[in-house]
Amino acid sequence: MADNEALLSVEELKVYFRSEDEVARAVDGVSFKVGREETVCLVGESGCGKTVTALSVMGLVPIPPGEIAGGRILFNDQNLLVFNDNEMQAIRGNQIAMVFQEPLTSLNPVFTIGDQIGEAIQVHQTAPPTEVIQRSEQLLKDVGIADPAQRLKDYPHQLSGGQRQRVMIAMALACDPKLIIADEPTTALDVTVQAQILRLLERIQKERSMSVLYITHDLGVVSKVADRICVMYAGIIAEQGKKDAVLKTPKHPYTQALLASLPNRDKRGQRLYSIPGTVPNPAYKPRGCPFHPRCQYAIQTCCEQFPEMCHYGDAHMARCPVIFDDGREN
Repeated sequence: MADNEALLSVEELKVYFRSEDEVARAVDGVSFKVGREETVCLVGESGCGKTVTALSVMGLVPIPPGEIAGGRILFNDQNLLVFNDNEMQAIRGNQIAMVFQEPLTSLNPVFTIGDQIGEAIQVHQTAPPTEVIQRSEQLLKDVGIADPAQRLKDYPHQLSGGQRQRVMIAMALACDPKLIIADEPTTALDVTVQAQILRLLERIQKERSMSVLYITHDLGVVSKVADRICVMYAGIIAEQGKKDAVLKTPKHPYTQALLASLPNRDKRGQRLYSIPGTVPNPAYKPRGCPFHPRCQYAIQTCCEQFPEMCHYGDAHMARCPVIFDDGREN
């Protein structure tokens, strides 16, 4: 993807969290792009740095203890990391909006739905109260909530989980952003409601010509929504490329292991594969490739040298140059 085609470009981003006796390298040199009207999925286990990356784009990393230790975040060719608080406030919620994982903790329990959607409009735009109410009703209608006029008077606890998530999406859409970051938007919902929310986001994205950055660990979601996939592990991008390339011909052993752990009909009655070990503590990462302690293909070089990105054609890249023992070249 050419730079002029990218709406968002994250370049060698490093986000560290410091305490008195250690430094946790939560994000450690992450680079990826989100094109205009494109859906990119940032995938990985809990603790790999996905949400910290998203919060960095939004300018919401708490400083201290957090610290942007390096890199750039370009949005419309402007580096967000040099913006002051007022400049970032003009971007956040207006041009870039975020849908958080758990709406019940994100919505304020003491304000009505109408108050909270209205605030999202008034922070960035000048509009009389009657217009704010009309726009808020239309937003609820757009996200598929019945009787929107009544719902504006309700409090978050009076809505179902699916309705609350739709309210969060409505708030994110309030100022017609160019980019929406959806952080595990369906995790707390049952399967039927998950499918409804994914279809809703897909429809709205097409209608409004938006870009979407999904943060998820669910490869089932990824297979449905992604144009491109970035696989994160221990604060780095292990692999990235177009959806079909990453899912059908994965090059990094971590991506292969994630896919091997998925249930499917062919594995009926079999024990599911699980990746041995855990994601390393970001303050105590192993030397060399951070995945090598869990990798069945690791060789001595993996334990000593941090791997560079290897290119496998058509923007498919993986941070692994190993030739496997069985003759398969990665």
